[in-house]
Amino acid sequence: QVQLVESGGGLVQAGGSLRLSCVASGRTFSNYAMGWFRQAPGKEREFVATISWNGRSAAYADSVKGRFTISRDNAKNTVYLQMNTLKPEDTAVYYCAARLSLGMGYKDHDEYDYWGQGAQVTVSS
Repeated sequence: QVQLVESGGGLVQAGGSLRLSCVASGRTFSNYAMGWFRQAPGKEREFVATISWNGRSAAYADSVKGRFTISRDNAKNTVYLQMNTLKPEDTAVYYCAARLSLGMGYKDHDEYDYWGQGAQVTVSS
């Protein structure tokens, strides 16, 4: 089992920045590809970003490309999502997810094995 705990959400004005963190425990963190997803009220959960086990490869949804950056620190068992130039449409609950894999590019929520509890991000206009 892997436990994932997100933090860093909150309320920010449009154009502002937030950094989400997700700390993992329970297994060897570096064996896992990690992802961030989000779900807005009344909408399906959608892919945001994913990063390979060693942090050398990343992929993003078109809607966040150029504004969000995913990174990880395997020594701290933590994955981050730096969110810049936030827009009201970024408002959602953000979830981190883990997949036991040394591969890359997992954009479907069904591909992930473990999930955090979510962190609320609200962007005001």
